[in-house]
Amino acid sequence: MNTRLSALCFLLVVGNSLYAQSDKKTEQQLRADIGYLASDSLEGRRTGSAGEEKARNYIIQRYQAAGIPPYKNTYAYPFHFIYGKDIGPTTQIRLGNNVMRLYDDAFPLPFSHTKRAFSEILPDVNEAGNIWMLPLYATKEEAEDPHFDWEKNMYTRSKEAATQGAMGVLFYDGYNSRYAPEFNKMSEYESVDIPVAFLVSKAYDKYVHDNTSAEKARTQSSIPVELNIDMHKSERTGTNIAAFLDNGARYTVVMGAHYDHLGRGEDGSSLYTGKDKQIHNGADDNASGTAALLQLAAWIKQHHLKHYNYLFINFSGEELGLLGSKAIIKDQGFDSAHMAYMINMDMVGRLNDSTHALTVGGIGTSPVWGTILAKPNKDFRIVADSSGVGPSDHTSFYHAGVPVLFFFTGTHHDYHKPSDDADKINYPGEVKVIKYVYSIVAAMDKGNTKPPFIPTKQNSFGKTSFKVTLGIMPDYAYQDKGVRVDGVSEGRPAIKAGLKEGDIIVQLGEHKVTGMQTYMEALGKFNKGDKTKVTVLRNGKEIVMPLAFDK
Repeated sequence: MNTRLSALCFLLVVGNSLYAQSDKKTEQQLRADIGYLASDSLEGRRTGSAGEEKARNYIIQRYQAAGIPPYKNTYAYPFHFIYGKDIGPTTQIRLGNNVMRLYDDAFPLPFSHTKRAFSEILPDVNEAGNIWMLPLYATKEEAEDPHFDWEKNMYTRSKEAATQGAMGVLFYDGYNSRYAPEFNKMSEYESVDIPVAFLVSKAYDKYVHDNTSAEKARTQSSIPVELNIDMHKSERTGTNIAAFLDNGARYTVVMGAHYDHLGRGEDGSSLYTGKDKQIHNGADDNASGTAALLQLAAWIKQHHLKHYNYLFINFSGEELGLLGSKAIIKDQGFDSAHMAYMINMDMVGRLNDSTHALTVGGIGTSPVWGTILAKPNKDFRIVADSSGVGPSDHTSFYHAGVPVLFFFTGTHHDYHKPSDDADKINYPGEVKVIKYVYSIVAAMDKGNTKPPFIPTKQNSFGKTSFKVTLGIMPDYAYQDKGVRVDGVSEGRPAIKAGLKEGDIIVQLGEHKVTGMQTYMEALGKFNKGDKTKVTVLRNGKEIVMPLAFDK
């Protein structure tokens, strides 16, 4: 071997060794970041919580350690929002001389009017000018029906009672139903004109049923009832984090990832079916994206990418409907005239070692993306999605006229469950994703122009409001005909119909399903309680199963 070739080989060996050491160091940092952000001590990083504040302080410290200044002299950008309804502190429900314990004995319904009502009542005797005490369930069969729509039932009957002169309504559970109501702070029902509350079964037995003996019933003994209800809208505060590398450039690149998660599932988007409230650590969703953003910010500074300004935003309120990204765009007056493009990372920590599928959304938002993403990549099977609309914060920037890219390694069984923990992250895989994203940013930094923006159709990642859900976890990386089931939720229509992981849905009722878009369109055709058939491919064979949507 000649001297020059030996020297070249030596440099390649040393270079590869240093490259491996760099990857190992990156992986160690990811383990530290995700390990902390997804720890129980942060209690699921629910928007506006103390746990989210701990996460915020940690992220800010990481930017400071990397020497990345705040945006406009502050890292923290709080935003206020109304989310659901709360029971006010003056609420009191009284039966005779007994004050009911909130939630344990009784609680107002979220559509209750803020009002006080008092009357002497006779159970199940309803007269104008009195509070009415009504059984929630007409029969034991209703009480044992998991699909009984108790909220709609009570809302409809409360409105009717108000028209008939009732001063208030106190519903009760006389069957000790295991499907009894809970306070639904996210109820979509509007307020009725009277106070309305619910008395749980044990309280009904103790304070009403056991004290209305046959003798008392014959003498028409009454019970004094007071409903003093205070309902108000729930005001909360989330806080975005923004760090900024100001290179004096004409255009700014926005790089983002949300850092909030579900807490203990209080806001209703958990897929956990257990009764006990558990911490949802959100390691993949989205401690993984948060850690990736911190790493990219450090690399961009270290490697002196200077043809754009770089704005790094950790969003809050994503799980509640992209609230943080919408707020900061509005509050800071971000517009397409000054932003070059936006990159968003959400759930980038579970790269599948078998499929190596990396979904990249938003490639249709600029003609530039097609050229860059067309380059061969040995680490991934790129699943391209053209739409600028998707279930994460890049959507807010797309609607502001900014070209976007969205990186996502796919859903899994632990999505929105307490089991999304740090030990399940594919750390070497995430390192590959971060390096790939950085390669795109570095390639774009060779110029300083603004990529042209192209509006796109809402595609497979679009958020649509449905009246019904099937209860499946779609495999977003699946690209053949139909929708592949990556998981099924307990107690939902899919599992009741017999769907299994690996099934490929090809038809819902009379509607053909060729992919996610047609699947969502088909779901939009159905209402609660509808019955139909679902056709799936299982091991290459077509199976038709009866399907009933929840009432």
